[in-house]
Amino acid sequence: MREVNENASATADQRETAEAIERGGVGLTVSDLLARVTGSTEASVLPAESLVRSAGTAPTGEQPKRPDAAAPSTPDHPVAPSVSSPAQPHDLGELAAAIATVAGRYVPAGQLAPDADFFDAGGTSVSAVELVSALEDELGVTVDLDEVFADARPVALARHRLSGTAAAPTAVLETPVPAALPAVVRPAPVASSSDATARPEDLSQILADLALADRLPFVASPEPLPPSRILLTGATGFLGSHMLLDLLRHSDAHIYCLVRAADEEAAVARLGKALKSYALPWSSEVRRRVTVLPGDIRRPHLGLSDEVWNTLTHELDSVVSVAAAVDFLRGYQSLRTSNVLGALTLAELAATGRPKPLHHISSIAVFNEVGIPSMGEDDPLAHIDRLIAGYDQTKWAAEVALRRARDHGLIVTAMRPGGIGGHTRTGAYNAQDLSSGLISAFGRFRTVPAFRYLNAAPVDWVSRVAVAVVCEPDAWGFDYNLTGVPNTLDDVVRDMAFGGMHVRVQDWDEWRVDALARLEAEPIPELTFLSRVLQSPTALKLCEATLKGPASVADRTDTLVEALGLPPAVRYDARAQLKTFERLAGDGLARLPHKDDQPYLWFTETTRGGVGPVDGSPDTPCSMSLTLSIASMHQLVTDRRVDVRGEVTCPALHPDPLTVARGDIWIRPEEGIPQRHGLRHQLLRYRLELTDADGGRWWLEGHKYARARRDVWRQTRALTVEIGREGEPASLAGEVVVPADSYVRDQIDGIKVDPRLTGQEKRAAKLAWLAWFGLEMGRGVVGPFARAAADLLDLRRTQTPTEQHR
Repeated sequence: MREVNENASATADQRETAEAIERGGVGLTVSDLLARVTGSTEASVLPAESLVRSAGTAPTGEQPKRPDAAAPSTPDHPVAPSVSSPAQPHDLGELAAAIATVAGRYVPAGQLAPDADFFDAGGTSVSAVELVSALEDELGVTVDLDEVFADARPVALARHRLSGTAAAPTAVLETPVPAALPAVVRPAPVASSSDATARPEDLSQILADLALADRLPFVASPEPLPPSRILLTGATGFLGSHMLLDLLRHSDAHIYCLVRAADEEAAVARLGKALKSYALPWSSEVRRRVTVLPGDIRRPHLGLSDEVWNTLTHELDSVVSVAAAVDFLRGYQSLRTSNVLGALTLAELAATGRPKPLHHISSIAVFNEVGIPSMGEDDPLAHIDRLIAGYDQTKWAAEVALRRARDHGLIVTAMRPGGIGGHTRTGAYNAQDLSSGLISAFGRFRTVPAFRYLNAAPVDWVSRVAVAVVCEPDAWGFDYNLTGVPNTLDDVVRDMAFGGMHVRVQDWDEWRVDALARLEAEPIPELTFLSRVLQSPTALKLCEATLKGPASVADRTDTLVEALGLPPAVRYDARAQLKTFERLAGDGLARLPHKDDQPYLWFTETTRGGVGPVDGSPDTPCSMSLTLSIASMHQLVTDRRVDVRGEVTCPALHPDPLTVARGDIWIRPEEGIPQRHGLRHQLLRYRLELTDADGGRWWLEGHKYARARRDVWRQTRALTVEIGREGEPASLAGEVVVPADSYVRDQIDGIKVDPRLTGQEKRAAKLAWLAWFGLEMGRGVVGPFARAAADLLDLRRTQTPTEQHR
């Protein structure tokens, strides 16, 4: 368990670059970097405990000091001229203040400081679009939407505008940078024009943020005991909420949940609402073992009072970091406070007072470099200069910074989920997750982009394994890929075809253009975020890396799962996604197969017999020529229903055949519950809506019953029917039977399958149908015989007088 497997095939220059960045080897001392990050010449003498406080967000009511922001110009504190910007300081301050005034109208507080992030203040992607339009209309300032997502501080937008090109370098670049790491701070030209590199100012900020880990105190090892008091962040999120319940189920620990809210009452309400939205319990027993702390990972000391902070440093046994800002459109500067500085604040908490392990939920996104050869648990991470999306960059920076914290003795565990799919039993899913959006688009548009692997696992498995790591001391301090079993393109296509959703594979660019056109023609509010992702050059690089990346390898995770007796990872296939897909469809995101779609599988059924007046002699011929079909295997598993089309010929109703306008057959509709005091068990129920040649409307109700008799073969073919006009009781009744010589010919040998499937898929579809239908019919037929056997054995016999008086 404690052995670290070194990957001999790891790229040498990749590891060298990563290690150089982790050491901060760019010619700047820690004090220099901290001074620039905090904007203070006194940074070098700050106490170690205040390292994240100095870089975090200021308390409410104060203007935060942002490491990458030029302060607005004031008479007392003019902005120093920048060697890289043609704009004068006074102009920058005025423009930043004007942009902040406009932007303030689109955040909940109604105002925004010039160096505060628009999205951190509550702005949304929708309001960002409105902001861009308002800036052009009111100030004559043209700002590209991608610039807003990259760095949403008014001062940064002003700097972009005044420079007339890319954003001017931040203060960190004012110090000359040696050529020790040209691939990091001065990307070399690349061979392909399709490749892209990170912005220099983002790389400089990342280096400064990494250096903050060097300010952490040195710490002794924690006691190797299962934790009894755990701080959990992100409990209102998708994964965090499931981890909270798993921690309560699989440990005796008391959980402290940090929830962003104004006070404890609001925090408790927010947590309860989040749990219920994911179909998780919020009961008095859960509440008894949870302490809710109103706070914010973006604030120094998590926004907690000194008293609460000090208490936690001495009482906690473990810190579990799940909270993160997940947004694939925003840049590093916009996400760093939550995803990087927040992680370092939790590291400070873990290293202060009583030694505590820190369990950090990272992401497989740390490997999101196009062309990366492998994604093993001990493989080198991506080159930071080749990570384009801000989310990828922040997850990389947080994990690398926490690796440096290990050098101070802190026990840090990094767990990297891939795509987190819906719960296999409840179907709960994350509506804003990219995986959910893509799955919805696959099912709705019946197309998929070509990809190598999808590294995704259901949330219940990811949560259970993560909690096992937290509770098992021997598992602490390592890196784990919680990505399950990768899905190939063939896997996804086959799963969807089996579910009645035959999909067409397209090239990535073709799929993207087609999906955007469909979303524009048929707007779906729930998929608006997917439209923005597919239109963002930055987010597209993330998608490209995800779709073209290798399969994730999780040897250490698999070994741990086996050692602890946990459910092994299995492929997140159609069956595992079933409940989630139903919820996606119910919420308007996906589209389930419909009876109007081209059938997935169908066959004919012919019956002959007679009908007559109710309680009369069935001496009038009646026959049915039907086509039975299913839109998907999903239809069988959930509804046990078959669609019906065809004709009914009955001279007693009309001289011409009647058309089946709509028809359904339910298989074992009452779950085999006997009818008429246990004498008969329902096998099938038919319900047909009929129309005659003159426009008359009729209904037909039919039943196949199983009885404890020897004529089992006939029972499966005989159908008792009643027929009546629409809105009236039955006027005819009788029985029709499937001829013995046509049953096998039509309903077994005559099965047809969607011609778009391959020969192998067609055979699998037939076998799946026959196996399922045969099992259901077998259960129905056996029921009456089992009941008859119980009667024969006198298991329910009446007690004798002697027995009654015992």
